[in-house]
Amino acid sequence: MKQILWFRRDLRVTDSAILANAKDEVLPIFIFDKNILDKLSKDDKRVTFIYKNVLKLKEDLKSIGLDLAIFYGTPKEVFESLKNKGFDTILCSVDFDNYAKKRDEEISKIIAMETFTDSFIIHPKDALKSDKTPYKVFTPFYKSLSFIWESESLVLFERNKNLKKIEFDYDVILGLQDLGFIKQKLPEFLEKNADELIDEFSLKISNYQEDRDFFYKNATSNLAVHLRFGLISPRELFNKIKKVRAIQSQKDFYIRELFWREFYNYILFHFPKSEFENLNEIKVNWSLNEENFQKWCDGNTGVPLIDAAMRYFNLTGTMHNRLRMIVSSYLTKNLLIDWKKGEEYFASKLLDYEASSNIGSWQWAASTGADAVPYFRIFNPYLQSAKFDKDAIFIKSVILELKEVNPKLIHTENGVQSNLFLNYPAQIVSIEFSRNRAIEEFKRANNEKS
Repeated sequence: MKQILWFRRDLRVTDSAILANAKDEVLPIFIFDKNILDKLSKDDKRVTFIYKNVLKLKEDLKSIGLDLAIFYGTPKEVFESLKNKGFDTILCSVDFDNYAKKRDEEISKIIAMETFTDSFIIHPKDALKSDKTPYKVFTPFYKSLSFIWESESLVLFERNKNLKKIEFDYDVILGLQDLGFIKQKLPEFLEKNADELIDEFSLKISNYQEDRDFFYKNATSNLAVHLRFGLISPRELFNKIKKVRAIQSQKDFYIRELFWREFYNYILFHFPKSEFENLNEIKVNWSLNEENFQKWCDGNTGVPLIDAAMRYFNLTGTMHNRLRMIVSSYLTKNLLIDWKKGEEYFASKLLDYEASSNIGSWQWAASTGADAVPYFRIFNPYLQSAKFDKDAIFIKSVILELKEVNPKLIHTENGVQSNLFLNYPAQIVSIEFSRNRAIEEFKRANNEKS
């Protein structure tokens, strides 16, 4: 038997579904997919990160007697070139976003495919309500999986140690520049492997539930990017967190966050149209004001917290989870701009971009999705910055012209604009006015639906 092992977002040799299920002769491959890369900017940090870790995967495969053939092109071109070389099947992990489904459908017509649940703990079809319909609310979904999260460890895939490497030209290694990209300096945490980050997180996990809301603190695990590209599997991460010496409730809280990731993947699988339209089917009259959208993208809204979050995001490709909630609430409620525009902007820059989580989180913030925040609960960015960054440490670290400004002014609407020595952008819209406008619009949309 001859098989192609198509590594995609599972760049590891431990707990690997395809290395466990492979048989006989194998050709491990990775494709730098032109369909995806052609849409990215040439300074996209994610490509530098993936490139570095594809080369590491190649070395890891060599250490177990295999190797990695690296391709640059469209998956269709690559598999057309391999189809007459006697391969029986392609083994790969499964994805449920629209592009992935169309791609896999196309490739399966060239060579038969066998897919595995490897980027997530559960397959969405394995967690249904008693009436065989999918959950739309997180808590009952989570409770139904208690048999998983109450366990002390999950079973990992064991590699088949009898695999034989197919003769192939494995020495062709393209440079980043050959892919059309410029090598980027990565944030410090991305220079560390998953185990190093888990060791660091284990020292602060006992305060995780409380500290994670304070966006000036480095209180989170920093593991989302590693999880996204499969440098560690969710099962491995689950097992390692369970073994950390810490307060049980804090570990459980972190594990619960892992299941929010599962939930959003579950929603995308069962409700694929939610990738492109409101899951709850309400018709919101979104604002089409492109100037306001651009000000939000650039961090020039006149609201210091929103501006700091967006400027930092544009610079680093990272954003604290609470800040993600606040900036998305501001865009969809205060500016009344369609969540799809924000989702697309995040997708273009977010280092840990995961289609299902990004779509689910944006629909949550916009009150249009599964288990979404009620439409009348709208974050006040000034109250949020006062509560979670009292001394404006984060804001001042990003917006240097506010370094000497009294934090109370920063946490007050139009406060920085009242300082005659500052040339700070005017607020796009009043918080109270825009809040009331959003509530009226969402009330109308929900009433029309019912």
